[in-house]
Amino acid sequence: MANVKDILVPDIGDFEGVEVIEIMVSPGDSINLEDPLVSLESDKAAMEIPSPQAGTIKEVKVSIGDKVSQGDLLMSMEVSAAEAAPATEEKAAEQPEEIPPAQPAKSEQAAAPTPPPTPVAAPASAQRPPPVAPSPIDEAGFRKAHASPSVRKFARELGADLAQITGSGNKGRILKDDVTAFVKRVMTSAGDGLGVAPMPEIDFSEFGEIETQPLTKINKLTGQFLHRNWVTVPHVTQFDEADITELEAFRKQLNEEHKNEGARVTVLAFLMKALVSALREYPRFNASLDATGENLILKKYIHIGVAVDTPAGLVVPVIRNCDRKSLIELANELIAVSAKARDRKLSPADLSGGCISISSLGGIGGTAFTPIVNAPEVAILGVSRAQMKPVYKDGEFVPRLILPLSLSYDHRVIDGADGARFTSFLNKVLSDTRRLLL
Repeated sequence: MANVKDILVPDIGDFEGVEVIEIMVSPGDSINLEDPLVSLESDKAAMEIPSPQAGTIKEVKVSIGDKVSQGDLLMSMEVSAAEAAPATEEKAAEQPEEIPPAQPAKSEQAAAPTPPPTPVAAPASAQRPPPVAPSPIDEAGFRKAHASPSVRKFARELGADLAQITGSGNKGRILKDDVTAFVKRVMTSAGDGLGVAPMPEIDFSEFGEIETQPLTKINKLTGQFLHRNWVTVPHVTQFDEADITELEAFRKQLNEEHKNEGARVTVLAFLMKALVSALREYPRFNASLDATGENLILKKYIHIGVAVDTPAGLVVPVIRNCDRKSLIELANELIAVSAKARDRKLSPADLSGGCISISSLGGIGGTAFTPIVNAPEVAILGVSRAQMKPVYKDGEFVPRLILPLSLSYDHRVIDGADGARFTSFLNKVLSDTRRLLL
């Protein structure tokens, strides 16, 4: 005897309204445990939802382009009585929000996944824009609005009145994207709150032949995050140069010694080890401002984000616990996570929790640039192409391999003197690899 089991969206992290971009099965298909069913696209990554059980697909409940959240119904499956789960998971019923009319909800204090960087995933309340509702919230209308508790909380944190928002979800349900779009419209009508005139609309076809290419979802989200970070974080960039002549010789030696193991150590792995030492020496760089902007949260862990260039856009996966990993382990993990990023297999967890980021353009070229801080981090290290330069040493000019460094930091947290000390410390560590052991 066959039983019908509902397949729901599992825990996908702190994400709602994730778009269905691919459906891999059809009614009548026989599938095995862990076979992929659908592919979802979050802010900066695509993820596959595997089958929790073997069986035969009876009905697919979603379509490409639909937006789903944890607990939403994806499809139904026929399974034999012997294979059926003891109980079918049911979607939790929503509870009505109970908030005293005279007291606003408190801002969420728990840490949330970070988007990329740069590309990167969007931080939680610590980096959300200030309330922009043009008038006080209509409490009666707010309570009657068709929205989940998490969307209600999100709207209150932004000061957005749900009574003024039209939902795009099923049966007019208000989604988080609807709240974001509403806030964006209000800010745009106010000149983004900066008193800046809007960009003019120009018909470029008047001047010649054109081609319009839509931005990828990653491009659009990255642009939003970078624009927010640029206008809300007071940036300063400190430029410096590190002599990596001995480091490069040691790197080549390591690769020769480990060539049979498939390991490939890059300068980026050394930079991560150097950053571990620098963050220990200057813990203020391993911190974030809290939601009020009045307290500094010092982190006792060291997770480093690394910007990866992919065909779909820039993403910043995070390498965790870099202080506990060897140079070879970091090199291997960099290879694995870069391939995962290019294949769009990163999960939301892969993009969250960074303490500081590295943006390396050394493989492409350039002498210096000004990277944008990946808030809520307070600093980002930019690296350009190393070049042989004549350096005056011991009374004569000698050829040395020089690596340009560009450190951008949040001036609300870090003073210029500390920025210069930080890059000087990096120079010492990179110029003498023995210091990595300290």
